[in-house]
Amino acid sequence: MWFLDIFSLCLLFSCVLTENKKPNIIVIVADDMGYNDVGFHGSNEIPTPNIDALAYNGVILNSHYTQALCTPSRAAFLTGKYPIHLGMQHLVILEPEPWGLPLNETVLPQHLKRNGYVTHAIGKWHLGFHKKEYTPTYRGFDSHFGYWQGLQDYYKHTVQATYTSEHGYDMRRNMTVDWDSQGKYSTTLFTDEAVKLIKDHNTENPMFMYLAHLAPHSGNDDDPLQAPDEEIAKFAHIEDPERRIYAAMVSMLDRSVGSVMHALREKRMLENSIVLFMSDNGANPDGIHANHGSNYPLRGVKNSPWEGALRNIAAIWSPLIKKPQRVSNQLMHISDWLPTFYSAAGLNKSELGAMDGLDLWGVISGDEKNPRTELLHNIDDVYRYGAVRQGDFKYLYGSTSEGQKDAWYGSTGKDGDYKYAVDSILQSQSATSLAGLVTYQQIKQKSVNHQNKFSVNILDEKTVLKLRDEATVKCKNVDLHEQDPSQVCDPMKSPCLFNIVEDPCEMVNLAVSRPNVVYNMEQTMLRYRKTLKPMINVPRDPNADPAKWNGTWVNWLDCEVVVKQKILFNVLTPLQIGIIVGAGVAALIVIIVLVCIKLQSPKRSIPVKTYFEESEEVNLRIPTKDSRFENRELKMMNEIRTEPKNAN
Repeated sequence: MWFLDIFSLCLLFSCVLTENKKPNIIVIVADDMGYNDVGFHGSNEIPTPNIDALAYNGVILNSHYTQALCTPSRAAFLTGKYPIHLGMQHLVILEPEPWGLPLNETVLPQHLKRNGYVTHAIGKWHLGFHKKEYTPTYRGFDSHFGYWQGLQDYYKHTVQATYTSEHGYDMRRNMTVDWDSQGKYSTTLFTDEAVKLIKDHNTENPMFMYLAHLAPHSGNDDDPLQAPDEEIAKFAHIEDPERRIYAAMVSMLDRSVGSVMHALREKRMLENSIVLFMSDNGANPDGIHANHGSNYPLRGVKNSPWEGALRNIAAIWSPLIKKPQRVSNQLMHISDWLPTFYSAAGLNKSELGAMDGLDLWGVISGDEKNPRTELLHNIDDVYRYGAVRQGDFKYLYGSTSEGQKDAWYGSTGKDGDYKYAVDSILQSQSATSLAGLVTYQQIKQKSVNHQNKFSVNILDEKTVLKLRDEATVKCKNVDLHEQDPSQVCDPMKSPCLFNIVEDPCEMVNLAVSRPNVVYNMEQTMLRYRKTLKPMINVPRDPNADPAKWNGTWVNWLDCEVVVKQKILFNVLTPLQIGIIVGAGVAALIVIIVLVCIKLQSPKRSIPVKTYFEESEEVNLRIPTKDSRFENRELKMMNEIRTEPKNAN
């Protein structure tokens, strides 16, 4: 009977061919989505049934850390390195700035493509575009449909520079401007593209899809929050009108996740896929590019050293996960995904070289011991702040915005009379797609063990509520108004220390009571500082202005007009430049002389006042330092002034 057991095992794992086949890797990234803006973290305010269903069926990564801003987070994800080791530790790539992710870095799609993957990027890039070599299809992606900048108008797809006046269109299909997208909602466009790519995919090859949504990041400042009217109408229970639109933006994003899961199921790709959903950083409730998201109950906002910026939404699902339907509180950083995906795909990690990211596939799949015991949040010497996590403790000094945004912000998600609708989760596209797959998995398992004991079960209400409670952050019971002054954190004055496991909301500063821990963590910071690379940020280049390029954002340093201008000034000697300038001045004077001669005869009948106005205009244009013509011109002006008087 041994051959029957072997046959059963083949059925369980879809035979050896399927088992050895590299998994599809689908990464869906939300932009500036608040920690409290998904249902599985405890909020009732904005239903996210598809995202929740994915999370509850897989693993909720409850201690998943990113960088505090878009560009550095995406750089860390694609390279497996901390931004300080890329020179990208400060701010983001602003619209007219000519810099990007260094070209000497091999990024995730390049690694995967080398191993037979078909690679697609959809949506936001934000890692440089001043030269074509910095754009997605030159960095390992077979295709890209989306935008190069950090944000755009959801319908017009234009980008207004954050601090300067540049404004232009930014939507591309590979390297070609896609004008057909005008008037269509970004989230819908990106979802449709993802679904089409899945439907058209040749399943003989594994797929890597990087679906980097605009939502729920704000758009341009003139109309920052945008969603279809019919979606906004669903959130009448939210009193704040800006928060209401934000909720609609999140809802459209949630529908996108459901559409992708459904497409994968229809294509029979879900059976061998890894699907990751995460946010690139925390929400920005107020200020520049505010989107009115909520990081509650975590402290701080996007672009800060606090948990509200760094600890972010992440959930992963795959049939390859050995222990699904659980919450993981194991420490993880966004740089870990590159080696983790490599491990999950059975690839040779020695190809990757040195990096900060660690292989955590065993942690995710089987809840194994975590090799990550510390992580560097960042060191930014411009904003003069730094933060590091070691074990249960977090050390930080300094802050952004001069410490003005170091409090707790955002909606609790539980203030109204709205409730958490478990039924909507169980009936979502994500849940139904996974229910069908789980059922077939159970049939295969039943053929092996001949019992109704399964390693994975269809999601039910009891499991949903249990996991939701485990994933909800619970703050320490601290009265901030009556707090011991020694436990108050003001990082602009002195470093702070928190036990993040016991105090996830960063309320009790332990720096005074735990000086030895502070000392050890300062030594860790010094160790990282020794490896820090200089920042590679470059100031604004006026040649980036879309007004010079048909109203579009382009790879302006590749354009001939700009190159020729640079070559012209580089090859001319000072003598040649002087001759050209002198010739220009001489030509200007000749023009002035001709104008003055013309003024002498035909305008004698014009009143005296007009002559003086004309003469003053011309006189202002005479080069005062040109002695060769000065006397002759002054004499001519005197004649013009006196002739009308003699005529009278």
